[in-house]
Amino acid sequence: MYPNELEDVLAALPGVLQCAAIGVPDEKSGEVIKVFIVVKPGMTVTKEQVMEHMRANVTGYKVPRQIEFRDALPTTNVGKILRRELRDEELKKQGLKKIA
Repeated sequence: MYPNELEDVLAALPGVLQCAAIGVPDEKSGEVIKVFIVVKPGMTVTKEQVMEHMRANVTGYKVPRQIEFRDALPTTNVGKILRRELRDEELKKQGLKKIA
């Protein structure tokens, strides 16, 4: 999976301010795609809109299985989204240790 490709497609969806894609562990398939989205102020984006947009623009196996809306994403001083931090949070939620 190439997160930049998915993020570029997601960013084209009206209403998306920031987004990030990561792989998270999954019991059935080993790993699934999860996306995090920050919606532009005053706009609305639904999970259904995201899924419809992704299905129309990427191959089936690249469509995210999980979507989480947030008020903000962790970033560096220069605004780069910290995917590793998001992944570490997900691993912690699942009771798994982060990967070095």
